[in-house]
Amino acid sequence: QVQLVESGGGLVQAGDSLRLSCAASGRTFSSYGMGWFRQAPGKEREFVAATSGGGSTRNYADSVKGRFTISRDNAKNTAYLQMNSLKPEDTAVYYCAAADSFPAFITRAAYLYWGQGTQVTVSS
Repeated sequence: QVQLVESGGGLVQAGDSLRLSCAASGRTFSSYGMGWFRQAPGKEREFVAATSGGGSTRNYADSVKGRFTISRDNAKNTAYLQMNSLKPEDTAVYYCAAADSFPAFITRAAYLYWGQGTQVTVSS
């Protein structure tokens, strides 16, 4: 079992930055990939970014490449999503998720454990 708690969401203006954090407990943190997903009102939950258990492999959705950076601190059992140059279309509830194995998966089905979500709102 893995428990995940996100933090760091909020209301910002277009062009601002935010950093989301995801604190994990349970299984050995470095043994599984971590992902960030988001869900806007009326839309499906979509992949944003993922990192492998060791942090060396990172994958991003095209919509956030060059603006968002995923990272993890295995000593602190925490994953991060640094979001720069935010746009109104980035507005969504952001969820962190833990995979069942090491790779940086980009598909929802690979993730077994989910946080409760944190709201990010970007005003124009």
